[in-house]
Amino acid sequence: VQLQASGGGLVQAGDSLRLSCAAPGRTFANYNGGWFRQAPGKEREFVGGIMRSGGTPYYSDSAKGRFTISKATAKNMIYLQMNNLNPEDTAIYYCAVNRRPFSDPGYKVGDWLYWGQGTQVTVSS
Repeated sequence: VQLQASGGGLVQAGDSLRLSCAAPGRTFANYNGGWFRQAPGKEREFVGGIMRSGGTPYYSDSAKGRFTISKATAKNMIYLQMNNLNPEDTAIYYCAVNRRPFSDPGYKVGDWLYWGQGTQVTVSS
């Protein structure tokens, strides 16, 4: 499965940005979609995910309240809407997919099967 993340850029603190992740075929009908990020010198961390069946997305504590994940299955896309960005959100953002069950959707890098190439988000103060 080949994923393509896009939408990153340079923004100021307080701004919003929407990232997109494109996939071939019916990927997001058959796979859960997720977002991770990796800041310089830090490990890749989970941001949020959405199940292949839809439903309420789930988020890391740092993303709750500011980030929203959605998907457009018919367009083979998932999105990460990021509001009120701050410099600590500066990172490369990656999308990924897995087929884990609802009871254990996966929060660790190793829980995810396929990855996109990442898109850089830089937030200036």
